[in-house]
Amino acid sequence: MKLKQFAFNAYAENTYVLSDETHQCIIIDPGCYDQAEKDTLVDYINKEALKPVQLVNTHCHIDHVLGNKFVADQYQLKLVAHQLEVPVLASVANYGPSMGFTVEPSPPIEVFIDEHQKIQFGNTTLDILFTPGHSPGSVCFYHQATNTLIGGDVLFQMSIGRTDLPGGDYDTLINSIQQQLWKLPGETIVYPGHGPSTNIAFEKANNPFLQ
Repeated sequence: MKLKQFAFNAYAENTYVLSDETHQCIIIDPGCYDQAEKDTLVDYINKEALKPVQLVNTHCHIDHVLGNKFVADQYQLKLVAHQLEVPVLASVANYGPSMGFTVEPSPPIEVFIDEHQKIQFGNTTLDILFTPGHSPGSVCFYHQATNTLIGGDVLFQMSIGRTDLPGGDYDTLINSIQQQLWKLPGETIVYPGHGPSTNIAFEKANNPFLQ
């Protein structure tokens, strides 16, 4: 599996394109906001001769969904996310302008996923981990063969996702990390929704929120 990371919009949100040898790919959390960012995403997909087959959100806060409509229209894709993110996504259009964003309304979530399912593209399968706390329906995606985790805003290098937004809960987030992420191998690389990657062993030993 190949992973490409982009940092988009004013929040430096990490957008991920995952692909494999079949050239199928999925786009996770497209935060591309302006035309230059949209062009950057499309140029990469074209250069690598990829075929996007799924549009997926780890959760639906504004910085992770700004490019949903563009990607859905560009590649004729349905939005995939957890059902508990429906109200989170619906609220974006209301608060976006107050944060300085002209929001293109995201398509609704049409394909619901939960921890009993998997994400599949090409020859690649991702396990779904249900990790609420930052957002009610937050999920992470784990690729066992490469010990890779797409973590959304759950766990960061030496930090955790904020829980002061609607639907957030600190105790729930800590429980999600301890019950879902700590069971992964220590060498698992965590690719978060913001900032640099880290790994499970380092965060277990050093993350000040989890000691």
